[in-house]
Amino acid sequence: MSVLDRYIVRTVLGAVGLVMLVLLVLGGVLVFISQQGDIGVGHYTITDALWYTVLNVPQQVYQLLPITALIGSLLGFGQLARGSEITVIRATGASVARLCGTALIAAALLIAFEGLLGEFVAPQLQEAANQQKAFSQFNSVGFGGGAGAWVRDGDLILNVARQSGSRQFVGMQVFELSPQHMLLAIGHAASATAVGHRKWLLGGYTESRFTADGVTASPPGQKMLQSNVTAGFLGLAVQDPEQLTLRALWQVIGYFHTNSLDAGQYLFAFWSKIARTVAIIFSVLLAVPFALGSMRSAGTGTRTVVGLVIGIAFFLLQRLIEPGTVVFHLDPVTLAWLPTALLATVTLLLLARAR
Repeated sequence: MSVLDRYIVRTVLGAVGLVMLVLLVLGGVLVFISQQGDIGVGHYTITDALWYTVLNVPQQVYQLLPITALIGSLLGFGQLARGSEITVIRATGASVARLCGTALIAAALLIAFEGLLGEFVAPQLQEAANQQKAFSQFNSVGFGGGAGAWVRDGDLILNVARQSGSRQFVGMQVFELSPQHMLLAIGHAASATAVGHRKWLLGGYTESRFTADGVTASPPGQKMLQSNVTAGFLGLAVQDPEQLTLRALWQVIGYFHTNSLDAGQYLFAFWSKIARTVAIIFSVLLAVPFALGSMRSAGTGTRTVVGLVIGIAFFLLQRLIEPGTVVFHLDPVTLAWLPTALLATVTLLLLARAR
């Protein structure tokens, strides 16, 4: 990498870092404000809410990086254009392709950073934040390795493996105890859905009940379970697809396919993560035609507004099409790639017209 490449990459990454810092401050304030309603529940204090906010910072960085890369790249290349540095670079014989190649170096570094965050940092810290919050608010809850969440509700002990929807869970075990703490029955449900106030519909439920004469086993069926444990509470303990790593999502998708279950939500989350990472390439490249075109002399405010409009449109489109995979049973892979495909189309069209 030449001195010129390093200079451009450093300028772009510096602008991206500055934009990320501003967005993180705003996002952190919003997360902290959202926790105010939970302060005072159990032992959850202001300090716990602040720590919860800090632990969620990597996840915010991961989700906002495509937008941040877009705005930061516009500002970085805009700074070079306003200082006539782009003009000097072009005068030395550097082509549009050369500038795009340098931009791709910056994009590659951002993608590597995004991958590290998404696979090794953000999910783990967000899970720790949810556990810390649950421990502070509730006393009878435990988390163990890959065993999901354990919750004590009177004479019932519930264990949930994972969450498959806002009110749906996969793999619930039910342990029923006597007032003398003797084990009366063990049940297992393939699925558990919160269907009302203190009611759970257990699907594929099998039970072994212990009596003085032996053990009675029931065939698979459905059961209505009365429990004070809510879906919202279990949601603190069991991660949703957006919080899972690519490796974990791939394992869950395989599990669903093996058991002939609908994995649309997990497929969308899996490909959406990949597509969002790929979008960083086009977010950075989009700044090149803007730096060479009519906006090369535009101010910082104009470039920020343009970046925000495009970035917010990308973010909202991704969020709006997500329910379509579940409600309308649309192809999750196509929908996951749609925002990135649109961004790529706009970028390539503008690059083709750049001079």
